[in-house]
Amino acid sequence: MDSEDRRSRHCPYLDTINRSVLDFDFEKLCSISLSHINAYACLVCGKYFQGRGLKSHAYIHSVQFSHHVFLNLHTLKFYCLPDNYEIIDSSLEDITYVLKPTFTKQQIANLDKQAKLSRAYDGTTYLPGIVGLNNIKANDYANAVLQALSNVPPLRNYFLEEDNYKNIKRPPGDIMFLLVQRFGELMRKLWNPRNFKAHVSPHEMLQAVVLCSKKTFQITKQGDGVDFLSWFLNALHSALGGTKKKKKTIVTDVFQGSMRIFTKKLPHPDLPAEEKEQLLHNDEYQETMVESTFMYLTLDLPTAPLYKDEKEQLIIPQVPLFNILAKFNGITEKEYKTYKENFLKRFQLTKLPPYLIFCIKRFTKNNFFVEKNPTIVNFPITNVDLREYLSEEVQAVHKNTTYDLIANIVHDGKPSEGSYRIHVLHHGTGKWYELQDLQVTDILPQMITLSEAYIQIWKRRDNDETNQQGA
Repeated sequence: MDSEDRRSRHCPYLDTINRSVLDFDFEKLCSISLSHINAYACLVCGKYFQGRGLKSHAYIHSVQFSHHVFLNLHTLKFYCLPDNYEIIDSSLEDITYVLKPTFTKQQIANLDKQAKLSRAYDGTTYLPGIVGLNNIKANDYANAVLQALSNVPPLRNYFLEEDNYKNIKRPPGDIMFLLVQRFGELMRKLWNPRNFKAHVSPHEMLQAVVLCSKKTFQITKQGDGVDFLSWFLNALHSALGGTKKKKKTIVTDVFQGSMRIFTKKLPHPDLPAEEKEQLLHNDEYQETMVESTFMYLTLDLPTAPLYKDEKEQLIIPQVPLFNILAKFNGITEKEYKTYKENFLKRFQLTKLPPYLIFCIKRFTKNNFFVEKNPTIVNFPITNVDLREYLSEEVQAVHKNTTYDLIANIVHDGKPSEGSYRIHVLHHGTGKWYELQDLQVTDILPQMITLSEAYIQIWKRRDNDETNQQGA
């Protein structure tokens, strides 16, 4: 062993390694047999091959092309082929770190205090956490949601440390845990301060999404950001062992609030007035109340007017955020119609989560097509106080009810086509950035409110935190 070890330390081919072609974001499959088993990366050309024994694809590749240095993608050990000895050399540590970034508790604690740019191997500089995600074909709807979630510190911190979830017991044959593993890997790549390139491909994460959602969400077909967010949070929660009522997880700890829903059945509108009056005394027409939890609040937009101004331009209507929040003040009644019954509902919040998600309902489905409401919502970026939406007895218990925006997902263009982009606040610098697939640009906070916001994440100010933003 000693002689092999000594020999292993002086591999003459280490200078043939080409770091600029190494990309570990894709599925770990042999490029010839398409097998996952025993995959090695050739560190000279970046391709993946199976095995390293005689006649294996990696072995044949090493002989045919004189590419000698390989990395086992599972064990993270380096080998020289065809001689087949292990290479032990500290200069290779940067490669294993890109394949499997790890974070200490101290590093995680300091993430939001740092404003230091990292330099990728190709020379580009980037802020960890503010890096583009590849749009493989039509997956920008998922990218925007994943970017938003990666900027929610307690959720991110939980997934940066694999020990938090790796021992969770799952039933045999359960595929949903794959989502948890892939999301953790993606978080670690997005926040990696020592990456070889300044962007990340979410390929493996999205393959897990396609598989676990039974193809409801695809890479090749534009999806809806709100549908995806709703499915993804619920899927993560249950994969981490969470249940509807009792068992909480990091997902519910961060995002779950609760509300009271008051419902009143209405008599059929075509009935004569006296009959309506009579029915209102019956039990089934009395108001009922249920307590319900939520992961996000749906805010309804007023119907967009169709008139044009004198220049034949459609006027884009605007509405203040507080107008559409009135739905949750416990007084405003909203009519809901099913195909045979009508109800009046009102909502009152009873618990505000540390991070609150708003989904602004821009799309309505008619029988034949989807319509988009272009109304601009006017919102302040900081200092939104939601105290008045809590029932009185709860207000006393809630010390902190003020929120600041940390992520804003925008949908541009037509309903079924269109594209997504996202604004995120970098906590370390207090600056805002716009991300659209691989493009990352800084943006002034005042520009954010001019966009067609679709999904927003707000952070509660706790323990008298002061506002850190550049707004």
